[in-house]
Amino acid sequence: MKPRNSPMMTSRRNFIVGTGAVAAGLTFAPYKTFSAEEKTINFYNWDTYIGENTLSEFQDATGIEAKMDLFADNDELFAKLKEGNPGYDVIVPTNDYVERMIIADMLEPIDRDKIPNFSNIEPTFQEATFDPGRKYSLPYMWGTIALGYRKSKVSAEDANSWGTVYDSDKYAGRIALLGDAQNVIGHALKYLGYSLNSKNPAEIKQAEELIIANKKNFKVFADDSGQDLLASGEVDIAQEWNGDILQVMEEDDDITLNVPKEGGLLWEDTLCIAKGAPHVENAHAFMNYLLDAKAGAAIADYIQYATPNGAAKKLMSEEYTGNTAIFPSAETLAKCESAIFLGAEVTRLYDDAWTRINAA
Repeated sequence: MKPRNSPMMTSRRNFIVGTGAVAAGLTFAPYKTFSAEEKTINFYNWDTYIGENTLSEFQDATGIEAKMDLFADNDELFAKLKEGNPGYDVIVPTNDYVERMIIADMLEPIDRDKIPNFSNIEPTFQEATFDPGRKYSLPYMWGTIALGYRKSKVSAEDANSWGTVYDSDKYAGRIALLGDAQNVIGHALKYLGYSLNSKNPAEIKQAEELIIANKKNFKVFADDSGQDLLASGEVDIAQEWNGDILQVMEEDDDITLNVPKEGGLLWEDTLCIAKGAPHVENAHAFMNYLLDAKAGAAIADYIQYATPNGAAKKLMSEEYTGNTAIFPSAETLAKCESAIFLGAEVTRLYDDAWTRINAA
């Protein structure tokens, strides 16, 4: 695994990095398929979510300049494009937002004939419940939400249940939870034995009451900065994206992570073409490039998230492919759920509960 420059600059969502991948041996659509377009691709991506030289190597291989802007979360991405595409080609929404964007007619269909590297994707990820037939999305990275913790402060047994953060004062004042409604309420629902995607008002209310009753034990609802608080010693246990925790683990041997026994969120970030994209042919070439085995391996090695690219995994070390913090066991994954689009009415229930939680 590649060490980062600073343990405080590790989140894919809070630090701008360069770009990276290996050009040799790549498979991409012939240049003639996009020669009618200007040699540009506009990429809208999460922070620190691309290889060290991916964009420059793509330009070297194809002659297309890749320009990248960054968004902080799916809500920002959705809001930006809902008002009309300002010129982005390839975007990286998470699975439930793909579903929302399909419903809202915000995505262009993908011509799979122009994505020969789709064959590199593991069979499990070649289909998706949120996008049947993969008509609008291609898998990019996947992972879980886990509990990151200090081994010297928190026992492995305690880190194996969401109850430790949602229903206990053992680590009062030393806990960071995520800063959004669906993940905080959703994992409380998992602890209570319900679905992460519950649409039942009574279950959502029960989760809300549990969180409010234990709010005094939380140091902060952290907007994707729990790993930084863990690294600095400000908290001993943090609910976070597994990749963000994994990156600070590289800097501190006392930090590790676990997906609790109740299970949790299984997320997938995808590559999509925004509706009205000005460079659709280039967008296909770019996505195909990212799905190449060598390019995919370079990206995954740098950002340390789980790749769905089976051909890329074959090029990577056991240190990556055998790391259960990146690739949890089948038993653990069986208890996890993907987020789905809950609909406007149910989303309001979560948002209203979240407002009350923050006001309590």
